[in-house]
This record gives sequence, structure tokens and C-alpha cells, in this order.
Amino acid sequence: MGARGSEGEGAKVRKRRLRDPDGTRERLLQAAFREVRRSGFQSAGINTILAATNVTKGALYHHFDSKEALGYAIVDEVIAKLVRDRWLLPLLSDGQPIDILIGIVRRLPTRPADVRESCPLLNLAQEMSPLNEQFRKRLERLFLAWQEGIATLLRKGQSQGTVRRNLNPEETASFLVAMVEGHASLAKNAQNAKVWEVGTRNIVGWLESLRAPRQSRRGGRRMLKNHVLRQRQGF
Repeated sequence: MGARGSEGEGAKVRKRRLRDPDGTRERLLQAAFREVRRSGFQSAGINTILAATNVTKGALYHHFDSKEALGYAIVDEVIAKLVRDRWLLPLLSDGQPIDILIGIVRRLPTRPADVRESCPLLNLAQEMSPLNEQFRKRLERLFLAWQEGIATLLRKGQSQGTVRRNLNPEETASFLVAMVEGHASLAKNAQNAKVWEVGTRNIVGWLESLRAPRQSRRGGRRMLKNHVLRQRQGF
């Protein structure tokens, strides 16, 4: 009787999943993302993904025509959402641009698992960009959107007078992305969160240097200069 009850419950679960194709697809996508992040795309095992989701191979290939199609969906849907949530949406926040950027950098994940597995965008770019043009183009779109979001914020700061006018927003944005991903690589190689913490402090210090000179200080220097000139003229 207990065995029959278990079989009945299992059948009910399978029926619910059959009636929820979107939910099944999402579970497959998330399980595949975890497997790819842990093992890399080329070494990611389809059977491992199926075991994690209790989904048949036929159901997987119903939603994704191939392993490559599954990988493309990981980039377009899962990794793109990470970039959007961690960077693109916060970049639209109210406040001074440099403060916004510093806040984003300080909120980046620092858990041991995040350091161990590093940035999924970076990992896939390093692995797949030389091998697969479709992967390369998809990953490039995310990098470009990330850089443009930062550049737009810097241009806004320049127009407000809070960001140095002598910097190039596009080049500065590219350099920031390179610093973030570079320190992520160093921390992954060292398998040490302290390496990332040091990198974060360095990035924050560099961001502070992008602030425009304070208006009050410039005004103070002008007032002092004018005062000296008046004294000389009076003498």
C-alpha cells in the first residue's frame, strides 16, 4: 500500500510537470546554468542536468534543440539577467554617478562559492568565444550593454559637473569592466576571497579619482587669486 501511494504521488508530480512546460523549461535552464558554471560548457553533462531536474532527455530536447541551444539560452536569459540585475538596473538609480558605481562594486558577491566559480559571463567568454561565433556574439552583446550603461552614467555625471570632464566615458567604462573581470580572475585563480576584497578596494579608490574637483574648492582658489591681485593693485 505504501509503494502504491509513492507511485501515485510520483505520477501526480509528473502530470503537474507535463502541465507546466514553462516551469520545466525554467528548471532545466537553471540546472544547466549551475552545471555550466561549475564544469564549463564543454564538460557540462546532459545527464547531470537531467538528474538534477528529474526530466527526461526527450523533454529537454523538446525545449532545446541541442546542447548549443541550451547554452545560448543560458547566455540570453540567465547571464543577461545577472548583468541586468547587478549592473544595468542599479546604473539607473538616483544619485551621484560615482557613488552609484561604488555602491554597485561593493555589492558584488563575495561568498566563497562566488569566488571559486567566478563571473559566469567571463568564464563563458574565455571558454567559448574562440570556439563558437554564436556564443561570442551573444556574450559580446552583454559586455557592450554593460559598458554602455556605465558610459551613459558617466556622461550624465559630466553634464552635472560631478565627473571629471577630461575623461572619455566609453574608454573609462571599458576599463572599469576590465578591472572587475580581471580581479575576478585573480580571485578565482587564488581561490581566495581576500584577493577580491583587495581588488574591490582598488577599484573603489580608482572610482573616487573620477570625481570632478569640488566647485567650492575651485571657487575658493579663484577668490584667493582675486584677493591677491587686489592687494597687489592696491599696493
